[in-house]
Amino acid sequence: MGQHELVGLDEIHAAQRVIAGHLHRTPLFSAETLGRRIGAKLIFKAELLQKTGSFKPRGALNKLSSLSDAEKAAGVITMSAGNHAQGVAFAAGLLGIRATVVMPETAPQSKVDATRGYGATVVLHGTAKDLLPKVRELEEEQHLTFVHPFDDPLVIAGQGTVGLEILEDGPRPDIVVVPVGGGGLISGVAAALKRSDPSIKVIGVEPVGASVMIPSLRQNAPAHLEKAETIADGLAAPFVGDLNLAHVQHDVDDIVLVTDDEIIAAMRLIMERSKLVPEPSGAASFAALLAGKIPIPAGAQVVSIISGGNLDHSRLKAIL
Repeated sequence: MGQHELVGLDEIHAAQRVIAGHLHRTPLFSAETLGRRIGAKLIFKAELLQKTGSFKPRGALNKLSSLSDAEKAAGVITMSAGNHAQGVAFAAGLLGIRATVVMPETAPQSKVDATRGYGATVVLHGTAKDLLPKVRELEEEQHLTFVHPFDDPLVIAGQGTVGLEILEDGPRPDIVVVPVGGGGLISGVAAALKRSDPSIKVIGVEPVGASVMIPSLRQNAPAHLEKAETIADGLAAPFVGDLNLAHVQHDVDDIVLVTDDEIIAAMRLIMERSKLVPEPSGAASFAALLAGKIPIPAGAQVVSIISGGNLDHSRLKAIL
């Protein structure tokens, strides 16, 4: 634990200054009907209304802004099945930096198109576990800077601005529920919340078919996922980061699991009642609440982060 410097409030406030004016301060929506179903006062942090349709450009923009002129001139590279790809492509476009994104061959076409639309070069290569070797090869060949999707203090600080906004814009939450893939979002959000008010509970949610943080906590070292089987492609990170595991060990109260069916039920209710269209990853946090996976004191103030809304049309039809 000691070897990892955890991200602090100062870094998250600095990230907030970097992204201010470039990205949306996403709204908090109270969801009274859905709150009654879980016996709490429920608020959605609508991060699916962020530019590019997810929280990802926060961390990407904070990271890219920190690069030297030489690094900016050479360009950046990253790997992603979707939302991080778009976040990096968008942030790079904003700063005039050339971005290359290595995506799995199975990445949803809509996400590939969107990433190219923001101006990035997309390299389709293998499956999730083949991405990093390809990134390393191109990074070396072209002298690019690697922007890690989650295991980077500047990326974590950027994602932590979601937590600051929850604290600044709404009533003090008792519980904040966060979807977990590689752990970048929960690392930053938990850091922002716990350094401000340690009594706020932070609960992570993983899909049953792509759980990698829970095994990492069990073995006290980052676990690797051989094969992800979940509708929530945005949460199917092939591993968690060292720094992310350290943050979760230090700041997160619990991680719970949800099934794909529970995620679909949550998506439908959010669409019906709140008129928001989350992608499966974005609905995972509410899915855990809806399925009773998280103990909630009666009348507690609960924030559920809807982390993204980049949903393939074909996927949406199947779900509806």
